[in-house]
Amino acid sequence: MKDILRLIETIHDKPHKLVMSVAGAGIQTVTWLLGVSGASRSLLEVLVPYGRMSMIELLGQEPKQYVSSETATAMAKACFYRAQSLVEDGSPVIGLACTATIATDRPKKGDHRGCISAWTADGVYQYDLILDKGSRDRSGEEIVLSRALLNVLAQACEVAPDIDVGLISSESPKLQYILHDDPIDSLLRGSINSVVIKPDGTTSIDEKLPLCLYPGSFRPLHAGHENLAKVASEVLNSDVLFEISIQNVDKPPLTKEEIISRVEQFNGKHTVVLTMAETFYKKSQLFPSSTFVVGWDTAIRLFDPKYYSDDPDLMFEILCKMSASGTKFLVAGREKEGVFMTLEDVQIPEGFRRLFTGLSEDEFRADISSTELRQIRKDYTEK
Repeated sequence: MKDILRLIETIHDKPHKLVMSVAGAGIQTVTWLLGVSGASRSLLEVLVPYGRMSMIELLGQEPKQYVSSETATAMAKACFYRAQSLVEDGSPVIGLACTATIATDRPKKGDHRGCISAWTADGVYQYDLILDKGSRDRSGEEIVLSRALLNVLAQACEVAPDIDVGLISSESPKLQYILHDDPIDSLLRGSINSVVIKPDGTTSIDEKLPLCLYPGSFRPLHAGHENLAKVASEVLNSDVLFEISIQNVDKPPLTKEEIISRVEQFNGKHTVVLTMAETFYKKSQLFPSSTFVVGWDTAIRLFDPKYYSDDPDLMFEILCKMSASGTKFLVAGREKEGVFMTLEDVQIPEGFRRLFTGLSEDEFRADISSTELRQIRKDYTEK
């Protein structure tokens, strides 16, 4: 026991903070962590998704197999993003998870096994162990997996995992450390849905956020964009994140070089979200209950039949789905041919008016466009 206490003291002295989730085994690790002074420096939250709906809520979907390395990794990833939302300083965070099936009050046909994962900003640690069935009672199997879980946590905290797990000769765990892919490459490949890039350059993937999003190409980002985001933030009483879709319904997809170039404009100033969601319907499914900040010229395209294969029924169906997902729009006016157009100039189909809120000309007006700025730059370059 002294080796466990010594290791936990070292973990508590590290700057890392974690959210952990255990299902089936690993609860003894929680007891050990809480039993050593300084636990509040390390542990943010413990989740025990024993019930089916609890696991579904944690992962966002039902796992194909409840005890597997894939499920443990998905649990750890969910805990990592939960930790990011709970941490109050710049401490590194860890998502730690264990899912297991061990001895119980009835015989089990399959293996007794445990899958452990720790998700960090740089990669994921995986530990999979098939226990020698019948060699231990439930308590003994719990201790083995709890010790293994503590060792994996130590590795994630950059501490040498030096406690004896208590394996027997027939048991051989599978150990892996997998570096995360470059998030932009993962997005381009379609293996993730979104990348959040903060002003300091730190990134997160598929983060669940209550969002107010300002979509655009931002080519280039200019004062009009930034002022609208500021006004929208004040009106909505929420942070507004800029969103760039790699895909576009009217243009070719962005290359990685173009993506990096556009993101660099936000460095040190604003958070930007990258997605593959080229339509507002896809954005609404990716970020339900979000408010999208748009200009008048974008708002009218929401009701342009050409974006719905000239099918009015399809347009109505998609608008209904966006409404059901809690989508809202904040619409800023734009100048067109000398006339300032606002939400009042948008022909909104019956029943969908409640989704839209308009900004008046007094609240926001910026007669500047990215197209004009690009032309000015082109003219200057050609001189």
